[in-house]
Amino acid sequence: MAGGDNTIDPVHASIMTLLATGQITSRSDIARELGLAPSTVSLRVNELIETGIIVEAGTGRSTGGRRPRVLELNRTAGHVLVADLGGKHARVALVDLLGQPRQVEEVELDITEGPPAVLDRLATALTAMAKTGDSRTRGPEPSSDPGLGDLRGTALTLPGPVDVDHGWVDSPSRMPGWHRFPVRDWLVERFGVPCVIENDANAMALAAHHAHQPSIRHSIFAKAGTAIGCGLVIDGVIHRGSTGAAGDLTHVRVAAADHRACSCGNAGCLETIASGSALVQHVRADGMDVHTTTDVVAAARDADPIATTRIRSAGRALGETLSPVVNFVNPDAVFLGGVLSVVEPFVAAVRSQLYEGCHPLVTRDLYIGQSPVGIDAGVLGASRAILDHVLTPALN
Repeated sequence: MAGGDNTIDPVHASIMTLLATGQITSRSDIARELGLAPSTVSLRVNELIETGIIVEAGTGRSTGGRRPRVLELNRTAGHVLVADLGGKHARVALVDLLGQPRQVEEVELDITEGPPAVLDRLATALTAMAKTGDSRTRGPEPSSDPGLGDLRGTALTLPGPVDVDHGWVDSPSRMPGWHRFPVRDWLVERFGVPCVIENDANAMALAAHHAHQPSIRHSIFAKAGTAIGCGLVIDGVIHRGSTGAAGDLTHVRVAAADHRACSCGNAGCLETIASGSALVQHVRADGMDVHTTTDVVAAARDADPIATTRIRSAGRALGETLSPVVNFVNPDAVFLGGVLSVVEPFVAAVRSQLYEGCHPLVTRDLYIGQSPVGIDAGVLGASRAILDHVLTPALN
């Protein structure tokens, strides 16, 4: 991954990563975990304290000797900027080094306008957020080291197949002009810090997986909004496949879709009957005055029979398509996200189809329900990706 010139020393990054877990709080803990001499750890910790990235927060419990000083990551020492891009809008956020959003805003845009216009709109919004964020999150003495400046990195999620190695989308539907446009390089040049590009469903999958309690090993995330996406997390890591297209359920052919034309150029894809955009078309054809997926969801939540029936059918189609995947993977959880996941008939239809289509041993302990992270799933997943990138030596 491209990272620009602002890289963090590997030992500094390892210390920050350990402290971010909240389980390691002292110099002796760090020395033990990293296998380094206490004097080396003490030197590096002091360097980070001088820059304001970590702070001493009192003393810990003694185990026989002098009471250790408790170390913590300093939330005010820096931030990352992230954006979760959809078809008609984006959520942009300023996130601290512990992965907590400090500011979140919604930006209206149209992804069909192409990369230059959309990215410039996003960059302008992020820059404005960074300027206000600097005054709110800057420590008392900003670092003079350009590698430890206030802005540590940026991240962007995109609603298409993302090639994370090159930082672009490959052959996306409904994204004219985006095919292999160097999105990551554009953002690195604009902001001068490391950047990560991720598929939106993968980012949401990562956020949901790590937010679930109790902790789990394997999970599937299905995003059901204007479009359909899916992410697969194995042992806490996104499974991408050989070309980054793993989990792309939206263009699986389903019998119920018959020969409906799809945006990918084929016919009979899941997207044509289970996506929000398809639901809008179908409900309008049924005589209802709706214009967006949100309109359909609002009607269903008001118990409108037409909208509810269509949404329930979409849930059954998604559940049927997910069933062989769930049987094959045998995950701990199936998370549902996107605007359709807030409608109980949709969730119930997916759940019932999975129980019907999967082996009882697979569903015996399976969690099936809404994502635990809600509307900011994409922002939180993108934040985790960029923080892993800038704080973990193996990614630098």
